[in-house]
Amino acid sequence: MKFFKVITFNILLLVSTFNVYASQPKDSVYLNGGSNKIGLILAHGRGKTPTWKVVEPLRLGVHSQLGYHTLSLQMPNDDKYWESYADDFPTAYRQFNEAVEFLKTKGTTKIYLMGHSMGSRMAAAYISKNPKTDINGLIIAGCRNNGDSPLSCSESLANVKIAILDIWGGDNNKDINAARERENLKSALYTQVEIDGANHKFDDENEAFVAAVVKWLQAQK
Repeated sequence: MKFFKVITFNILLLVSTFNVYASQPKDSVYLNGGSNKIGLILAHGRGKTPTWKVVEPLRLGVHSQLGYHTLSLQMPNDDKYWESYADDFPTAYRQFNEAVEFLKTKGTTKIYLMGHSMGSRMAAAYISKNPKTDINGLIIAGCRNNGDSPLSCSESLANVKIAILDIWGGDNNKDINAARERENLKSALYTQVEIDGANHKFDDENEAFVAAVVKWLQAQK
């Protein structure tokens, strides 16, 4: 019995030590929220970077306005045809897991996941396939439904049971049509927001985009 207890204690100590020292994901950009207990993970679009459009103004805005920890990831980036990115989804899932563990070491007890374009497809599929993940809410920006699983946002989101903000630019027909196809998903947990006049990258409408996301985050319990 004593031998069993010693082994169990050592295993728990090893797991605890691993969590405390979980490293920051490679090439990611982190803003420390200090004693704030909430974090936001961000995933950029196809062929981009952690400080590119959409994710950059949002990570800065959420950090400055809400004081959240923000972690913008370097997603798989081969700059290839969009359908080929389906092969990179497992890598994205591992990155999200690493991001969650890293934010936990910063004392976060609530974590949100945001994705733009291909990043939103990856984020939606991740939550769909990992319903027991420690993600408390999902933000998808400019998410499209074309392509087979796991590329289809509508297919992934139909299986998600946590709070969702589905946001897009009102000046992009592809994003508008994709959002309309998901109208049947609207519920107390599923919110849709269109940013008037914004394109797929929310150019010239960053303030309105960030304001809408901040408002949604503040409304979450």
